Amino acid sequence: MLKRYLLAPGPTPVPHEALLAMAAPVLHHRTPQFAEIFRKVAAGSRELFGTRQPVLPLASSGTGAMEAAVTNTLSAGDRVLVVSGGKFGERWAEIARTHGLDAIEIEVEWGCAVDPDQIADALRRHPGVRAVLMQHSETSTTALHPVERVAELTRDTDVLLIVDGITSVGVFETRMDEVGIDVLVTGSQKAIMLPPGLALIALSDKAWAAAAKSTLPRYYFDLAKARESFAEDSTAYTPAISFISGLEAVYRLVAEQGGWPAVYRRHAILAEATRRGALAMGLRLLAPSAPSPAATGVWMPEGIDAGEVARYLRDVIGVTVAGGQGKLKGKILRLGHIGYADTFDVIVALTAVEMALKHFGTGVVMGRGPAAAQEVLLQMYQVQEG
Repeated sequence: MLKRYLLAPGPTPVPHEALLAMAAPVLHHRTPQFAEIFRKVAAGSRELFGTRQPVLPLASSGTGAMEAAVTNTLSAGDRVLVVSGGKFGERWAEIARTHGLDAIEIEVEWGCAVDPDQIADALRRHPGVRAVLMQHSETSTTALHPVERVAELTRDTDVLLIVDGITSVGVFETRMDEVGIDVLVTGSQKAIMLPPGLALIALSDKAWAAAAKSTLPRYYFDLAKARESFAEDSTAYTPAISFISGLEAVYRLVAEQGGWPAVYRRHAILAEATRRGALAMGLRLLAPSAPSPAATGVWMPEGIDAGEVARYLRDVIGVTVAGGQGKLKGKILRLGHIGYADTFDVIVALTAVEMALKHFGTGVVMGRGPAAAQEVLLQMYQVQEG
């Protein structure tokens, strides 16, 4: 029997507490019992997003929330800037153009962070920009974009800052209101530690004002309707009942284990350990200057097909990691350390990669990667003892 490990940057493993909550008998969504769960989730989501605004649950993947962010705040013909530094930056542009927006892409080398000066320059050169659309953590390149610095450019203007936080919310502290993010979205299958199928979205006062003027069509993802129902501890349409029950269990579990600061500290340590381990085995990092704490991208050695390595890891060793997307396909692996991940997930991932590289005839020296990671991972237990 092959024991399998899911160590990709999404979907990610789900703690048994959440699985059990989701497996409980389904409640009717128009009952006091569900309303009580909904209230707890609403409070927990506000804390997670760092906002006083309602955080609206949507029965969709994160992409549904991305589309809702566009259709609820903008109108056909509006000009937007899109940070295009990976597959999901490209997705912002695709969504915008699908709905008739004038999307101007700011090209960023994959694996690098956008320079806020690029955005400042684009805002000067393109008057009338209505929004900046960007990732916080670009999952496809494992790079982290400086959202806080970009927000300094938009915060006191009419320009909306719309952020995909699908692999950042829950990985490190998010302060939506303080930073000045106008629309923030995330998905359930990452740091929130649930299966795919639930999205969360919040709008600032500035974004709600824009929503009142937006003329793009929407029905199911009408956030004004969702906000009206939210005030009554409910949803406009049938919600993802089991997911919301699972989310309540996740928030309870996080509180029991030290709160979100402990989660953020764990992610930081796991990320540093993975990077140290990858470097120790002779691999180059995909995003060395702006690494995300959600996942680590590594280049495969010359002549090695990353797709073949990923298949060997999954089908022979039983460890699922992610390969590259778009122009990075066949060139990189992405190791997730996000959500329900801990010390020995990193050790398993690095050991498996070493074994695979040995199988494919590289000169990797077995044991160096995990050993380097262990030196960092010891901090997990020193923190707990302290």
